[in-house]
Amino acid sequence: SVFRMEASVILPILKKKLAFLSGGKDRRSGLILTIPLCLEQTSMDELSVTLDYLLSIPSEKCKARGFTVIVDGRKSQWNVVKTVVLMLQNVVPAEVSLVCVVKPDEFWDKKVTHFCFWKEKDRLGFEVILVSANKLTRYIEPCQLTEDFGGTLTYDHMDWLNKRLVFEKFTKESTSLLDELALINNGSDKGTQQEKERSIDLNFLPSVDPETVLQTGHELLSELQQRRFNGSDGGVSWSPMDDELLAQPQVMKLLDSLREQYTRYQEVCRQRSKRTQLEEIQQKVMQVVNWLEGPGSEQLRTQWGIGDSIRASQALQQKHEEIESQHSEWFAVYVELNQQIAALLNAGDEEDLVELKALQQQLSDVCYRQASQLEFRQNLLQAALEFHSVAQDLSQQLDGLLGMLCVDVAPADGASIQQTLKLLEEKLKSVDLGLQGLREKGQSLLDQISNQASWAYGKDVTIENKENVDHIQGVMEDMQLRKQRCEDMVDVRRLKMLQMVQLFKCEEDAAQAVEWLSELLDALLKTHIRLGDDAQETKVLLEKHRKFVDVAQSTYDYGRQLLQATVVLCQSLRCTSRSSGDTLPRLNRVWKQFTITSEERVHRLETAVAFHSSAEKILQECPEQPEAFNEMEQFDEIEAVGKSLLDRLTVPVVYPDGYAKCFTNAF
Repeated sequence: SVFRMEASVILPILKKKLAFLSGGKDRRSGLILTIPLCLEQTSMDELSVTLDYLLSIPSEKCKARGFTVIVDGRKSQWNVVKTVVLMLQNVVPAEVSLVCVVKPDEFWDKKVTHFCFWKEKDRLGFEVILVSANKLTRYIEPCQLTEDFGGTLTYDHMDWLNKRLVFEKFTKESTSLLDELALINNGSDKGTQQEKERSIDLNFLPSVDPETVLQTGHELLSELQQRRFNGSDGGVSWSPMDDELLAQPQVMKLLDSLREQYTRYQEVCRQRSKRTQLEEIQQKVMQVVNWLEGPGSEQLRTQWGIGDSIRASQALQQKHEEIESQHSEWFAVYVELNQQIAALLNAGDEEDLVELKALQQQLSDVCYRQASQLEFRQNLLQAALEFHSVAQDLSQQLDGLLGMLCVDVAPADGASIQQTLKLLEEKLKSVDLGLQGLREKGQSLLDQISNQASWAYGKDVTIENKENVDHIQGVMEDMQLRKQRCEDMVDVRRLKMLQMVQLFKCEEDAAQAVEWLSELLDALLKTHIRLGDDAQETKVLLEKHRKFVDVAQSTYDYGRQLLQATVVLCQSLRCTSRSSGDTLPRLNRVWKQFTITSEERVHRLETAVAFHSSAEKILQECPEQPEAFNEMEQFDEIEAVGKSLLDRLTVPVVYPDGYAKCFTNAF
């Protein structure tokens, strides 16, 4: 292609308006090229550049119709005009059909100028006419001439130049952009099959913004159309913005091509964006999956213990919370990704649905599996903590019970011993319930541990599980043994305490026997004093006394047996009795006193029987002569017995310890 000069490159020269195309045409529809010479010396090089540029604008078809060149020499010298005219043969000889040299009203020698141009006519290849400004309308219509030559055609050189710059910039940018877009679009079409081409394509963006170029093109086209159809005199109006000069069809054609390629490019971008979005989502999904199945799972794989105490379980729970915290960050990413995938599924194309759903499924599967494992571990640690808590409570209960059993019982009384026994039984029952609770917690924990292998990722967890199982079973067995030992000790303590209760009872009853015996002695001295009015009555009293003595004997024997039992119980309990030591001497002393008093009573009753019997015998033999008593020997015996009895009744009973006690005589 022919090198096309750009207006922006020669802008300072073009601004000088050394030549211009006003848009006017001659009668053969050839374009009018105006060269307005001025008083200052015109640079032929700059003029040449200007002409080259201007003549590059019209189409070949337009050029074929030839140019009419107006050389305005009114403000210039003849030799300059001549140089310019001669120069035209080098610049545009084929296209120039007529050169109109506008002469000043008074200057130049006609002869010289005519001679010169006629002489050069054949060599120049175009006709040159010398004409005054007011005669130009003979060759060119007034409406095709600018105001400088008395015409009505409006021409603003700077406006034309600015539009030209805009047009060239648009043409250059749009052409370049079309090439880039075509490359992107075509590359993208091929790249759907070839990953390599697509990857290059994805990084390739247009060098200019298509929207901006399109906007410039539309504004330019709008200007062109407006200038063309808004004629100044209402008739057919020609203007410097004619389509043959500023190529309105070219702008339209470029805009159409640009719109088509841009539409395709937008679709490519949409597809590219969608693909990028898909790849980003896929990348993020794989990040989540890889972490959860990698470091996340590894964290859980290393955590199998349940601890051997409350503190150890709590430490493991804290460690698990840290692991959960790290997982939570990834689960948050999962939620966000899930929402993005859901949005894409709603608005997605058919071909993406399968891939998106597969990604969504993979992400959900991994996240839910990991979440369930975290929850399982949390529940296991909670169960372990509860187990250790129950074990600790039970251990403290057993320690308390053992402490009670290790302290020797200080016998106070039967009631306090019964109270202690009741407390022991309650503690034993509480321990029994505690052990039952421990077994339930332990079994629940063992069941959970047995389920652990289901998500072990192929890892052999037998060793870890065995340690946990052994520990749990060990704790339960240890508690069972401790409870059994305590039960055995409670049995021994119960027997001992029951013996103590029995000892207290025996001592109490023995003391009671002493009291009863004392009361019998007291009764013997105070109320058993009658001797009877006759032998018969005295014998009855004697019989009653013997029975009374039998009761006392039984009481004494009962007391002796009780005291014998306390001795046996004290030996069994390995303790010295606190009360039976002085009870036996008291019992013996009272019994001795009773025995002496009883013998004295028997002796008196027997003496009374002898007295009554003798008296009754005499009275039966000599009832008519009672006076005979005085003379009889029996009377002396009776008197002696009577006196002896009377004397005896006044003498107190003296006990072995020298203590004397009198009967209450009823004389």
